[in-house]
Amino acid sequence: MKITLLVVGKTDASYLRDGMNEYIKRLKHYINFEMEVIPDIKKGKNTNPELQKNKEGEIILSKLAPGKELHLFDEKGKMFSSVEFSGFLEKKMISGPKELVMVVGGPYGFSDEVYKRASSKISLSRLTFSHQMVRLLCVEQIYRAMTILKGEPYHHE
Repeated sequence: MKITLLVVGKTDASYLRDGMNEYIKRLKHYINFEMEVIPDIKKGKNTNPELQKNKEGEIILSKLAPGKELHLFDEKGKMFSSVEFSGFLEKKMISGPKELVMVVGGPYGFSDEVYKRASSKISLSRLTFSHQMVRLLCVEQIYRAMTILKGEPYHHE
C-alpha cells in the first residue's frame, strides 16, 4: 500500500520543511510514502472562501483514481490515540486499498464534494493548528504509527 499526503499550498517556514523532510526520509523505510503539494489558489478580489474551497476541492478530487481511498485531516473528525491511529492504518493495509490519500486542506477547509467523497475524517486534536503545522504533525504521526506496528521503541506507552 502507498500513502500520499496531499497538502494545499507550499510550506513557507523552513523549520517545518526540515521536520517534514526528516520524517519523510524515515518513512521510506516502512512504507511507500509521498507528499504532494497542490498549488495555492490565487486570491483575487472576487475570490471568497467558498470559491477557494471549491477550486481546491476540484483539484483534490482530480487526484483520486480507482483504488485510491480518501481520508481528510479535519478538526471535526474522529480523534485517535497514536496506538489507535496505527491500528487504523494497519486495517487499511490489510483491507487492500492500493493507496490512501490523506489530505490537509487549505485554511478554509474542504468543499462539500470532498467531504462527500471522503471515507473518513481524522482529527489530530481539539486544538486549532495552522494548516502548515498540521503537515508536520501528520507526517510524524504516520511515522509513529509505522514504528508502533513494527514494535520499535520510538513510541512509549
